[in-house]
Amino acid sequence: MRKLIGRKRRHKILRKKISGNNERPRLCITRSNKNLSGQLIDDTVSRTLFSLSTNAPDFRSKLSYGGNVKAAVLFGEEFARRAKAKGFGKVAFDRAGYRYHGRLKAFAEAARKNGLVF
Repeated sequence: MRKLIGRKRRHKILRKKISGNNERPRLCITRSNKNLSGQLIDDTVSRTLFSLSTNAPDFRSKLSYGGNVKAAVLFGEEFARRAKAKGFGKVAFDRAGYRYHGRLKAFAEAARKNGLVF
């Protein structure tokens, strides 16, 4: 419970600095023990522009387990490809209070490598 409270506090501090708009949406990443999910959010109108998760059926066919670094790399590549196809090239990265290591770092590096700028 204390870990969750600390993460929520860190996310609140981070959100004061990071905001998304239509030209540069906020890329918010969320992780659980078994899955990762990402959303591109326009905070000016409070709307999700694009979202993807490791629970998606086409992603599930490639990988059975979505909670490790290998899955995070594949998820980052796929997320970047689909976001670029929708017309989003620049994003503001919101790590949601999580530390920048492990799955989160693997996702971010794979997304950058495949064309997302943040």
